[in-house]
Amino acid sequence: MKTLLILPVVIPLVAAALSLLLFRRPDAQRRLCMAASAALFAVGAALLAGVARDGIQVVQLGGWPAPFGITFVADILSAVMVFVAGGMGLCIAVYSVFSMDAERVRLGYFPLVQVLMMGVCGAFLTGDIFNLYVWFEVMLMASFVLLALGGEHPQLEGAIKYVTINLISSAIFLSAAGILYGKLGTLNMADLAVKVNGHLSPGLVTALSMLFLVAFGIKAALFPLFFWLPASYHTPPVVITALFSALLTKVGAYALIRMFTLVFTHDLGWTHPVLLAAAGLTMLTGVLGAAARYEFRKILAFHIVSQIGYIIMGLALYTGMGLAGSVYFMVHNIVAKTNLFLIAGVAHRATGTYELKAMGGLYKSRPWLSACFFLTAMSLAGAPPLSGFFGKLALILAGVEARAWGIVAVSLVVSVLTLFSMTKIWAYAFWKPAPADAPALPHDPRRARDIFGMMLPVTMLTAATVLLGVFAEPCMRLALAASAQLLDPAQYVNAVMGGAP
Repeated sequence: MKTLLILPVVIPLVAAALSLLLFRRPDAQRRLCMAASAALFAVGAALLAGVARDGIQVVQLGGWPAPFGITFVADILSAVMVFVAGGMGLCIAVYSVFSMDAERVRLGYFPLVQVLMMGVCGAFLTGDIFNLYVWFEVMLMASFVLLALGGEHPQLEGAIKYVTINLISSAIFLSAAGILYGKLGTLNMADLAVKVNGHLSPGLVTALSMLFLVAFGIKAALFPLFFWLPASYHTPPVVITALFSALLTKVGAYALIRMFTLVFTHDLGWTHPVLLAAAGLTMLTGVLGAAARYEFRKILAFHIVSQIGYIIMGLALYTGMGLAGSVYFMVHNIVAKTNLFLIAGVAHRATGTYELKAMGGLYKSRPWLSACFFLTAMSLAGAPPLSGFFGKLALILAGVEARAWGIVAVSLVVSVLTLFSMTKIWAYAFWKPAPADAPALPHDPRRARDIFGMMLPVTMLTAATVLLGVFAEPCMRLALAASAQLLDPAQYVNAVMGGAP
């Protein structure tokens, strides 16, 4: 079991190193990326099964006990996120084989994907704040290069905005971590959970919590810190955007959940209403931005912002049902939003455009793609009995239970507006006939082969969306178990610091 905590970092690290050695053999890089992603997915499944069966798992690297050594720890939330990240990595690898152009592969696309996966898994499993910062920087470097790969003007413009705002986030993160270390002499999260309330004044703890909220809020694209995301996510190839959509903002949301359930629980009457207000405004601004756009990827990019609001809503309510709703909704959102971006890529390959007003007729020409989009879009909007419905239902029930009527009303309104924007995509791209002046793409057997291959992960993710709804009860039981661990920090502290789990 201890090995399973290290493998999610080691597998992509080794795959990235081998890919560099195979730099002049792109086919070997493709096969290696798929094999490494499949292995990561399998390890994530084994880790999740082990944590669900045996409780929180911890490994101290080098034999140094906490809080002095480097701690890797997996509770149910961490294990779920590693498992889902492995699944998304596998889908992205398969899609990339059929969609990524030779020039970007030549410039190192596949090793960069593996480095990004290493950073994501490291962030989910690390047990101390400094290493969380390190894994964030690994992700930032890999994602910046992926964003700029190709060197097109819109990409460079988006990449500069992306890296600038994320460097500001990193500076705030490092400053807050430095203050914590200067005052307490530790950055181990379990040790901080014990010491932060007894050794620091409440005012300083609140100020530090707001610094971490800003740092992680930028990474998660929380209101009002989200503007970098719609400005940059539509510029690279769609498979890169899908990868970012699946994992990068979710790492920020994960860090917020971890810190505001484990370390910053000293003044729930101040910190969590701030989170609740940010969640509501994130939902509203994101969905209004999506409703105003007519470009496939830009609509989906604004929806990333909107859906982050739902995840933070459960954290802000800070109840068992609320946190379970956040965990379930985050998994649903990763699957559904990744799939929608991949569908946008297939639609682009079939029509040659991302502009909805220049699209049309996909319902007749691509019926299977249409079915996949319809199921996934309805799930994102929260239509029963798909996965989005159960995630939103859990969050709304938590809001009603907490008598937080404002956030409940906002979440319902945002669901209606999400349905509107999804209906807009359906009406323009799929249902109405293609415009008379739409350019007819010449028959190309290679494009047909690529579209067939790109549909494989789209089909897998659509099936996953449906299965998350069909098996909502066992999935919600797992989410409730994760929630119970988050609301009982003593389990995490005892496991890391050597006590009984």
